[in-house]
Amino acid sequence: MAPGGALRVLVCGDVEGRLGSLYSRVQAVQSKSGAFDLLLCVGNFFGSAQDPEWEEYQTGAKKAPIQTYVLGANNSETAQCFPDASGCELAENITYLGRKGVFSGASGLQIAYLSGTESTGGEPTPAHCFSTKDVTDLKTSLLSTSKFKGVDILLTSSWPKGVEIFGNIPGDIDTKKCGSGLVSLLAASLKPRYHFAGLQKVYYERLPYRNHTVLQEAAQHVSRFIALAGVGNSDKRKYLYAFSILPMSSMEPAELVKQPQDVTENPYQRPGGGKSCAHLLLDEKEEPAPQFFFDLSSKPKGRKRRQEGGKGQQPKRAPGKPPLPTAACWFCLASPEVEKHLVVSIGTHVVPVPLNCCTTEDIKEAFIVQAEEQQIELLEIPEHSALKQIVQPGTPYFYVELDNGEKLFHRIRKSFPLQFGREVLASEAILGMPGRADWRSCQAGQEEEAAAAQDFRQAFEPFDLAQED
Repeated sequence: MAPGGALRVLVCGDVEGRLGSLYSRVQAVQSKSGAFDLLLCVGNFFGSAQDPEWEEYQTGAKKAPIQTYVLGANNSETAQCFPDASGCELAENITYLGRKGVFSGASGLQIAYLSGTESTGGEPTPAHCFSTKDVTDLKTSLLSTSKFKGVDILLTSSWPKGVEIFGNIPGDIDTKKCGSGLVSLLAASLKPRYHFAGLQKVYYERLPYRNHTVLQEAAQHVSRFIALAGVGNSDKRKYLYAFSILPMSSMEPAELVKQPQDVTENPYQRPGGGKSCAHLLLDEKEEPAPQFFFDLSSKPKGRKRRQEGGKGQQPKRAPGKPPLPTAACWFCLASPEVEKHLVVSIGTHVVPVPLNCCTTEDIKEAFIVQAEEQQIELLEIPEHSALKQIVQPGTPYFYVELDNGEKLFHRIRKSFPLQFGREVLASEAILGMPGRADWRSCQAGQEEEAAAAQDFRQAFEPFDLAQED
């Protein structure tokens, strides 16, 4: 493939020796959609060390119809099928990438790979496993370059631990049990545009996630994690994934960092924000997260007052217990200040859904019209500009980020209407609820609030995912 052009790539899950089924499917896809440049295989490539179907390819009786790159063994039984840990040609058009490393083609596409499963023992690491040192060495080899921004593709057989956090759930797969914290660490560091894995016999495509912190860092490209099922599985789960990719090195920066509407936060960041994913590396038995339950049928009670004489001190807590709220919080379920009569449902997961009641242009126009009426100048920030270059530390500002990537900005130099954002969203052009522009006009008595919450609870019940938990 010539430098600068897009590549057409196929990726498959566990082959387990079913080469005939795999290549028949590949040929059917190519006959229908045209030629692909390469095939990448994750998971178990061999079914056993003495597979008669493999011998036909090894002896040259059969030839792979596409250049194929595979990962190494995930068990001791097939470890002998990979004679050179640094990678080698196994048969014509079938290449073993190696235990770990980076493959860079003439096109500029960068493919990072890590073979095997996470080692649970000490040194020496078995040939079918990877260790902390393997991951550290791979990270160091890439991150040592000053211009490193990420890799195009990351191949691992093992799933990353916690990949479903902030995203859609992968069915019955529990990554706390089957996922690797070291793979999570690797993915967090290498920032792959695509990350493929196998072994769990299911197809799962996670919502894309960010590689930057909004309003704190310049925008970066998103990552997509995709797990694939086994070749020829009886459940008809997807095991072959086709896509076209232009190498990162050939893309315009503004095009590379575009954020899709369904993008989520990074699943590997530590709780409360930040870049560390050390919490996913812990092997000790994890305690279940504290959960709080309310009897939604009970009679609403008034808000509790802080006891006199406490001087703001929090009561002592038993070792190992979650910390108590540091202040009176009306939204935290652990707080005595919570308005429990307003609780409709309590679940364990959230899936972000984009607002589709208006188009992006409608929302943008509503902001501009409202700003003109109040003599507020909203500037449009180019996609490649960093907000921190516009805002000086300590300078108050109003900022809008639309779902198509456009940004509107106003530096506050004098009196500014505090309800401006609310006024725009409540306007006829967006939600059509101008009476809600001022929060003070929305106040209601506790009995009215409780009745409204009960009505909503009944109407929402058919859609309540928490009932299925």
